[in-house]
Amino acid sequence: MPSRASVPIAPLRHDPDRLALRLQEIPPEPGVYLMRDRTDGILYIGKSKKLRSRVRSYFRDGQRLSDRIAMMVRQVVEIEFIVTDSEAEALALEANLIKAHQPYFNVLLKDDKKYPYVCITWSEPYPRIFLTRKRRATQAADRYYGPYVDVRSLRETLRLIQEIFPLRQRRRPLFKDRPCLNYDIGRCPGVCQSLITPEDYHGIVQNVAMIFQGRGGELISQLTQQMDGAAAALAFEQAARLRDQIRALQSLHGDQKMSLPDDTVSRDAIALAAQGDDCAVQLFQVRAGKLVGRLGFFAQGDLPGAVLQRVLEEHYRGVDGVEIPQEILVQHPLPQGEMLADWLTGRRGRKVQILTPQRQQKAELIELVRRNAQYELERAQRLSDRNHAALEDLAVLLDLPELPHRIEGYDISHLQGSNAVASQVVFIAGVPAKQHYRHYKIQNPAVHNGRSDDFASLAEVIGRRFRGKRPQNDPDFPNLVLIDGGKGQLSAVVKVLQGLDLLEELRVISLAKQREEVFLPGATEPLPTEPEQPGVQLLRRVRDESHRFALGFHRQQRLKASRRSQLDQIPGLGFHRQKLLLAHFRSVDYIRAASIAQLQAVPGIGPHIAQDIYDYFHLVHGAT
Repeated sequence: MPSRASVPIAPLRHDPDRLALRLQEIPPEPGVYLMRDRTDGILYIGKSKKLRSRVRSYFRDGQRLSDRIAMMVRQVVEIEFIVTDSEAEALALEANLIKAHQPYFNVLLKDDKKYPYVCITWSEPYPRIFLTRKRRATQAADRYYGPYVDVRSLRETLRLIQEIFPLRQRRRPLFKDRPCLNYDIGRCPGVCQSLITPEDYHGIVQNVAMIFQGRGGELISQLTQQMDGAAAALAFEQAARLRDQIRALQSLHGDQKMSLPDDTVSRDAIALAAQGDDCAVQLFQVRAGKLVGRLGFFAQGDLPGAVLQRVLEEHYRGVDGVEIPQEILVQHPLPQGEMLADWLTGRRGRKVQILTPQRQQKAELIELVRRNAQYELERAQRLSDRNHAALEDLAVLLDLPELPHRIEGYDISHLQGSNAVASQVVFIAGVPAKQHYRHYKIQNPAVHNGRSDDFASLAEVIGRRFRGKRPQNDPDFPNLVLIDGGKGQLSAVVKVLQGLDLLEELRVISLAKQREEVFLPGATEPLPTEPEQPGVQLLRRVRDESHRFALGFHRQQRLKASRRSQLDQIPGLGFHRQKLLLAHFRSVDYIRAASIAQLQAVPGIGPHIAQDIYDYFHLVHGAT
C-alpha cells in the first residue's frame, strides 16, 4: 500500500497516468479496498473476490454507476487495499472497518430521514431510549434498531414499553436533590438521584433491547423463570410485578400471528420492488410465527440479488449475533449467498440458512413482502414526481438556469416586538430537510417590546446567514431564498445582499401572505401566477413551514420570559439569583412550591431573600 504521509490533491479520474499505475498495483486477489479523499478521509470501503477487477470497474469508461457512487468516484484521490486469504475473510474485515470508520458513502439509505430508528445510548451509565431519524452514532457503544416502516406502531410500542418497565423519563433531572413524580408513581427507578445502580438499570434496558431485537419470546421465558423463582422465595410483590410485565408483553404483538410452519423457527424475509434505478426493499422479522418488525430500505439500482445481498450485509453488520435468525428467506438468489451464510453462522454461533423459496407458505410470505415493497416504492415515486413537477414549474416561473435543489425560507415572529425571533427552514429536492433548520434570536436593540421592525429583523438574519459565504466555499449555499412578506421585506433583504456583493449569485424572492403573490427584486408588480400551480404550492409549503417553525420558537421564548417575569417582581432577586433558582428547581412552579429551607439550599440564596421569595408566592399571591 502507498504511504499516507502525502495524499495527492487531484482526483484519480483527472490523472489518467496515476490512475493506471495505481490500478496496476492492485492485485487480483480477495480483499478489501478503501477509497480516500483529498483530506485523507475514507469515502467508501468495499470488498471483492478480485480486487483489481472490482476497483477498475469504478473508473471504466461507459460504466453505469449510480448517482451516489458516481459522486464518490469524483472525489477519490487515493485507493488502499488489504489482501485476505478468502472472500469470507474479506466480508468480515469489511464489516469491522465500516463499523470502525462509518464512511459516508457506505450508507445504504438515500435518505435516512425517511424511516425512524430506536436508539439506546449504551455509552451512558443510565441509557436513554428514544426515537430518531438520524443514524449518526457518535459513540461506538450506542445501538440503533431499525429503520422501522410503521411509525405509528413503533410509537405505540415505545409507549407500552414505558408502561411495562420502569425507565428513565428525562434527559436531565428536574430537581437537584430529589426525584420527580415519575419515581413516586413507579414510572422511573430514580435514575436522577442514582437510586438504582447502573448495573441494575442496564439489566432493565437489556430486557427492552430484546423486544427490538425480535427476542420477545425469549424475554417472556426469562421473566417467567424469574417469576417462578420469586414466588418460590415468597417474594409475592416481585412475582406479581413480573406477572404483569409478562401479560403486557404477550399482548404487545398478540394480533400479529403469521400462518407459517415451524413457529419455533426465527426467520427474516426480504424482497424488493424496482423501477428504473430506484429500489424499495422490505425486511420482515418473524419470530415464533409473529411479525415483530418491518424494516424498510431504499437503494439504487443493481441486479436484484446484489441489492438484497448488500442490504442484508449492511443490516446484519449493525446487529448483535443473538439477533440473527436461523433462517433468511430471500426473493432472489444472492450472488454470494453461501459466503454470507457462513459469515452469519460465525457471528450467531449456530447455523444460518439462506433460502429462496419457490412454493407453499414461505413463497407466499416472500410475495407478501414484495407487495409491501411495491406499495412503498409507488408511494415514494408519487411524492418524488410531485416534487419534481413543482421544482420544474418553479424553475420556469422564476427563469432559473437549473432546478432549485436547495430552497431556504425565512420568517420573523414576535408579539409587538417582544421576543423577536426568526426561522430558517430548508427544503432539499422539494422535501423538508429538518436537520438543516435553524433559529435566530433578533439582536437588533431597536427591536424591543412595543416596537417591531420586520424589515430590520430580516436584514439582520440574512446578513448573519450569508456574511462571508460564497457558492464556491459553502456546500450548503441555496439555489433559492424565499422571504415571507411583500415588496418591503424583499427590498430590505436585497439591500443587505447588495452590500455583501451576493445579489448576482443568490436568487431571492418573496411570497406575500394575503394574495399569495410572488415578488422579484426590483419589480413593482408580482409575477403572473396561478394559486394552484405546482411551483406556487411548493413556495407555500416552504413559507408555511418557516412560519410554523418561527412561531413555535417565539412561543417557547415568550413562555420562558413570562415565567421569569414573575421572579423579576421579587425585590432583591436579580438576574444571577434567578438563574441559580431556575437551574436548581427547573421551573417557577417548583420554586413556588418550595419551602424556605429548600430555597435556602440554593447557593446564593440567604435566609432573608428566601423569606421574601416564599412570602411573594404565598402571601402576595395567596398560594397554598
